[in-house]
Amino acid sequence: MEDRPPLPPFTNAQDAALKARFAEDAWNSRDPQRVSLAYTPDSHWRNRTEFLQGREAIVAFLTRKWASEQEYRLIKELWGFRDNRMAVRFAYEWHDEAGDWFRSYGNELWEFDPHGLMRRRVASINDAPIRDSERLYHWPSGRRPDDHPGLSDLGL
Repeated sequence: MEDRPPLPPFTNAQDAALKARFAEDAWNSRDPQRVSLAYTPDSHWRNRTEFLQGREAIVAFLTRKWASEQEYRLIKELWGFRDNRMAVRFAYEWHDEAGDWFRSYGNELWEFDPHGLMRRRVASINDAPIRDSERLYHWPSGRRPDDHPGLSDLGL
């Protein structure tokens, strides 16, 4: 099994924040297969009220998610860390098929195996409708540019 650094135990904020940024980058790719490789083959998820186990379930879930959450843009920010666990807060913007925009806010609890793969992800998420004029994420599809403000900088 290949390691996915930074590896636990997380002992400094820089490494923990880098791990969160790598996750953000993968999710902003909107490539379910790529995202799934950051998780253990038997990873356990709770996403809102949905419970998943394993990479195949993760790929199926993300495929459904990004089919309905169009023009998805995500920012993650480290909230805390200890040993092999991290807490991350996030917000993402997207629109539905009707063109109605939303900003989804949430918190995730992550637990990693010794190789740096996530074996548990617990996500609580709320969706808030926004007007197009309230959107804050305007970068091209894909990775958030390094000079784009983060959640705290945006007041989120």
